[in-house]
Amino acid sequence: MQKRIVVIGAGFAGMWSALAAARLLDQHDVSCDEIEVVMIAPEPMLVVRPRLYEDVPGKMAVPLLGLFDATGIRFVAGTVDRIDTVAREVGIVSPSGESRATLSYDGLVLASGSRLVRPDIPGLLEHTFSIDQIEEAVELDQHLHALVQQPKSEARNTVVVAGGGFTGIEIAAELPSRLRRILGPAASVRVIVVEKAADIGPDLGPGPRPVIETALSELGVECRLGVSAARFDAQGVVLSNGERIDAQTVVWTAGVRASNLTQQLPAERDRLGRVLVEDDLRVPSLAEVFATGDTACAATDDEGHTTMMSCQHALEMGRFAGNNVAATLLGQPTLPYRQTRYGTGLDLGPWGAVHTTGWDRQIIMQGAESKARKQWVNSIYIYPPLADRTTAFEAADPLGKRGGK
Repeated sequence: MQKRIVVIGAGFAGMWSALAAARLLDQHDVSCDEIEVVMIAPEPMLVVRPRLYEDVPGKMAVPLLGLFDATGIRFVAGTVDRIDTVAREVGIVSPSGESRATLSYDGLVLASGSRLVRPDIPGLLEHTFSIDQIEEAVELDQHLHALVQQPKSEARNTVVVAGGGFTGIEIAAELPSRLRRILGPAASVRVIVVEKAADIGPDLGPGPRPVIETALSELGVECRLGVSAARFDAQGVVLSNGERIDAQTVVWTAGVRASNLTQQLPAERDRLGRVLVEDDLRVPSLAEVFATGDTACAATDDEGHTTMMSCQHALEMGRFAGNNVAATLLGQPTLPYRQTRYGTGLDLGPWGAVHTTGWDRQIIMQGAESKARKQWVNSIYIYPPLADRTTAFEAADPLGKRGGK
């Protein structure tokens, strides 16, 4: 009887999980008729989520069907809304929402990613934009381009970015030049970052902070630190200190949380909703279920560090999770996930970028040189492999040259 590996999600972790599982099955001469690999996602597209702060975000998606056809992966269009770990099946809602189906599994990889947290702040849902998902980034982009049709005013030319973390910094650094391309090079524009912590980029630590502060200052980006958004309306935002900022555009970037599907697994979770997985990314109570990418909190080394919700970790976690779910069905040993190297690359718009190394984020590169490297990562390194079976399987090797060792 045919067995089935189901991968939920077509993000970085999901795509690499499916490829790595298919690779190991191929290595053991196991055909699709014996064990099939199925990916379930709304569309057969990889959204290059780390680039959604850039201009023209609608182009930041890569078709995957050619790659799946070349590697023997079956794609099912839909959204998983139910995981039954007793019956070993998932419930699927069709893209139109008009029909439902179930699909059984012998091995499961949860790679359904994360979503932006939207707390109960008055007016947040009605009056803010985001760049969390591609359709949301496109909506913001369309709104920005429509501003030129509005009467000139300070509010029209002002954007408030709520949240001064990684995403907030990148979109804020990009916006001054982006607005001037739309409104005209002589337009007087304001971009204001609101961050409740006392420092910009609180989770990035003190290492890159001087570079971030310099870049934002030279780009003309203002920062309101130690305050938060108290309420939003159609004309702007009121801060917790009572200050009102009139702005026709407010972008919410403050925090993400793991997919709600993690709540359906009988497992311990961290404060971000991520499943605390074993060394091989297995869900502790479920021998045949693995979690990866933003849905999993995993040890990266033996020094106590754990994965971040980042493309950097999702790429490698996917390779290990896919390999290991296939190994489980083949009766082969699984591989412990480790990714001992850690670095960050933060885009700072026209100013450049900054790269750091290590968990203490020591600066190794900044400015134009760093920008060139960031663009290479964003436009080449993180993209899917060619739709060629040999090339794709080589790239999906968790212990290959792209591995995290």
